[in-house]
Amino acid sequence: MTLALDRTAQDLLFREARTANAFTGEPVSDEQLQEIYDLVKFGPTAFNQTPLRIVLVRSDEARARLLPHMSDGNRDKTGAAPLVAILAADNEFHEELPELLPHFPQAKDLFFAERPVREQSAGMNAALQAAYFIVGVRAAGLAAGPMTGFDHAGVQKEFLDGDHTPLMVVNIGRPAPESGFPRSPRLGYDTVVTSV
Repeated sequence: MTLALDRTAQDLLFREARTANAFTGEPVSDEQLQEIYDLVKFGPTAFNQTPLRIVLVRSDEARARLLPHMSDGNRDKTGAAPLVAILAADNEFHEELPELLPHFPQAKDLFFAERPVREQSAGMNAALQAAYFIVGVRAAGLAAGPMTGFDHAGVQKEFLDGDHTPLMVVNIGRPAPESGFPRSPRLGYDTVVTSV
């Protein structure tokens, strides 16, 4: 084997991990989320930008505000998940670049002065960070149920502001037995990879 991770870690993060549709009642603590974030924040992004913003929906009141914005197929499982996170892109991420990129602080104004450029970069890099977040949830022995089936404008209005674009809603918890579908097929290496 040429991978540095042992097979158990590979299975935990990829082969055996599934999108969970049902969870046990075990809560997900703030400490667990802190450890997850403290791991995944090191994933690479362009210009070391960190546009991902995470809104943890913990209270019953906040859950009641979120559920009407979820699509029909996602509402019940979101209502029952131990923890729900709204992942969003901060379109004003460039304000932090002088701190995050101290060797090139002028990148803030040189590359990201225009809002459309920031929105495109924030969306792409926050989505990349969201993928790291999902792998981090798996590394904690939990399961994630990422969903894009929701009223994006409604969630933005209810939980965010005009500078933040919602990307996905993620249900998080310890998966219940039989909480997911069987593994669906994946494309093989020869279909996906070409060499030039």
